[in-house]
Amino acid sequence: MTSTLRTLTVPLDVESSSGGLPSFLVRDDVLCWSRREAGLVGFGELTRFSATGPERFLEADMWWRHLILEAEITDQVELPGTGPVAFGSFAFSKTSPHVSRLILPELVVGIRDGRAWATQLTFDDGDLTEAGVLASVDHWLSGGEPNGEDSAAGGSGVGLSPDTVAADGYLSHGSLSEEAWMQAVADGVEEIRAGKLEKLVLARDVVATLPDGVNAAEVLRQLAARYRECWTYGVDGLVGATPEMLIQVEGRTAQARVLAGTLDRRDADGMDGSPMEYAERVLAGSEKQRHEHEIAIDSLTRQLAPFSEAMNSHSEPFILELPNVWHLASDVKAELADIEGHVPTCLALINALHPTAAVCGTPTLVAGALIRKLEHLDRGPYAGPVGWLDAAGNGEWGIALRGAVIEDANTVRLYAGCGIVEGSQPEAELAETWAKFRPMLEALGIRR
Repeated sequence: MTSTLRTLTVPLDVESSSGGLPSFLVRDDVLCWSRREAGLVGFGELTRFSATGPERFLEADMWWRHLILEAEITDQVELPGTGPVAFGSFAFSKTSPHVSRLILPELVVGIRDGRAWATQLTFDDGDLTEAGVLASVDHWLSGGEPNGEDSAAGGSGVGLSPDTVAADGYLSHGSLSEEAWMQAVADGVEEIRAGKLEKLVLARDVVATLPDGVNAAEVLRQLAARYRECWTYGVDGLVGATPEMLIQVEGRTAQARVLAGTLDRRDADGMDGSPMEYAERVLAGSEKQRHEHEIAIDSLTRQLAPFSEAMNSHSEPFILELPNVWHLASDVKAELADIEGHVPTCLALINALHPTAAVCGTPTLVAGALIRKLEHLDRGPYAGPVGWLDAAGNGEWGIALRGAVIEDANTVRLYAGCGIVEGSQPEAELAETWAKFRPMLEALGIRR
């Protein structure tokens, strides 16, 4: 054994599908990041980094840079996501006991722009060969583990069912009942009206129980197929499909997608005009929704500016159409500046950007304290950064929204939140959370 990381990346002959990554690549224990016909999946676990507290992003950044500094990397493909890749999930709050993590898999399979590849990662001294990489691909895709035994649940740490898709299940409230959560919204609105803050994001949780067991692989497949404009993620039992990109870095270019302002698509039923005309009238034409969006976009661009030598964003938000809701959305693009001779890393940027006003509120410190007071909930990884990074500095980190944590073989905890401003109504915000729960409820086979 050696402490030096060694990797070999070779091209693969794999066809993508209209549902995103080929379905045979997705297993219950997979590390997954996909959108449309592109993405990465990781199998096994070579090593991991874990941390809690306010320095979790910078500590993870130091661990990753140290790991790859002396790594022996052979890359026959040379695209973002080739070479060594770590998948990660971070707690929303610096005060959370939830453990943030970076996971280095034993094998990564990726697809981008119609090209596919596989990367084998090891600390062993043996030769890395193309034949060995292809054999590793066959081994993992046939369901094998390093000890030769089949497994349906490795990375998540829970015993998930490999065969059964739950036809139905039942829900129970989480940390707060619906009535108590609506009171928290009303209390938040009073704080805003008193001038203590401008925006607050309040989340709630519900617990799904599935008697026939949770099939994480099927959940990921359904999310990837239905929510093609979102980024489907799976990291250590955290699964979901987020529409919001916190930061995407490719070379010196950074991009983000900011969302704030939501409208349930079911609200358009029976209304005059086309559904999109309704969305433009009610969502884009709403002073409340546009104000909430402006707060979110200003928050991100202000925090990103010190790391950028040029930046641009949409002058007007566009309407992002998803199967369950419409959002007001803006894309931001920045050219990263040299900071003391180095382009800032993904995790350094995340350390500066998180939490944004879109998931916390503004001012950040005031909103964060009020969240802890009113939610009665540890968000864990919900609304925290989730994604991947490679040795070249590239990476994609979404905000873990429209997701859930698989707590055991039959239990899933779902999270949803809403931006609260002065004009917010508790009943409408509660309805919005149910619209945001819908992607996971559908993927779990739960009808409400």
